[in-house]
Amino acid sequence: MQNTARLDATSLQQLRHAFVKLRTEQKLRNRDAALALGISEGEALAAFTGEHVVRLTPRFIELFEEVPHLGPVMALTRNEAAVHEKDGQYGNMSHNGDVGLVLGGAIDLRVFYQHWASGFAVREATAHGEQKSLQFFDAQGHAVHKIFLREHSNHVAFDAFVERWSAAEQVPGLMLGELAASPVVKDDSEIDVPAFHAAWDAMSDTHQFFGMLRQFGLARTQALRLAERRYALPVSTGALQNLLVRASEAAVPIMVFVGNRGMIQIHTGPVKTIRVMGTWLNVLDPGFNLHLRTDLIASAWVVRKPTSDGIVTSLELFDLQGENIAMLFGARKPGAPELEEWRELIAELAPLLDEASV
Repeated sequence: MQNTARLDATSLQQLRHAFVKLRTEQKLRNRDAALALGISEGEALAAFTGEHVVRLTPRFIELFEEVPHLGPVMALTRNEAAVHEKDGQYGNMSHNGDVGLVLGGAIDLRVFYQHWASGFAVREATAHGEQKSLQFFDAQGHAVHKIFLREHSNHVAFDAFVERWSAAEQVPGLMLGELAASPVVKDDSEIDVPAFHAAWDAMSDTHQFFGMLRQFGLARTQALRLAERRYALPVSTGALQNLLVRASEAAVPIMVFVGNRGMIQIHTGPVKTIRVMGTWLNVLDPGFNLHLRTDLIASAWVVRKPTSDGIVTSLELFDLQGENIAMLFGARKPGAPELEEWRELIAELAPLLDEASV
């Protein structure tokens, strides 16, 4: 289907009709209905601009840092394989250039505004009444982050927010941009592996890992393959379920990171209710839901990084394209060592004997 920004009024009306029909008759979510039409979720939503959708002024840092006025809400961040939902209130928001932080307690975010391209306020009729939300998308129309109001949210503040940040032009459609170029990655044969091993060994902070990847021209999964096995160990793609179940049973507080190009969302705390529904592995707790498609996990790694507080260990999941699906850590604060209970849970994960599969 064509880019909705180039469709005439008749074609836009046909698209809207087809989208609503798919959602109603097949009970599809917005993203899945858009996929069935061969367009992105952002394009589908933008087609309703001027109806129940309001296009927002793309001054994303300014408007996003006003979200605390909405009170308690639900924050949602997803990628192709995982959906992370967290209840709470935005707060302690800051930014340095195009990188933002939200450290308000339950809502814990790392924001990469350079990948934000469009935003919308949505008022949608549902079986449970009107659902109000703010939804942000990248240049390809993929969802970066969504904020859903709850019954006890500040709905008056939402209405004022929409009025303040409505774009001057409310024209249906969305012009897609080019996909940002990925960092240049070298072949294995071009990597100075001994120097790479030495750099990993010399890390004093987990955040230095990304700079190390750029320094050596490495993709993330490539770095894990080439790392020393004391630092990166492939494990079964079923490791996530085992880890969540054991963390629930032992009441070990954990950190769950799910992100995309424009956002990383973090849950810190216990997980209690673990449910498998077909290919979906779910955490269904008050205030925190995780939905993850296990059939899209192509590889899983136990990763250990040296820091000034000692070794920090994570379980990291990747899809076939080497994109990160989710990362799990033991709950900890900077300056504190890793939980011994978390290390014990990680130690229970069996190494993948056939490393050729990763």
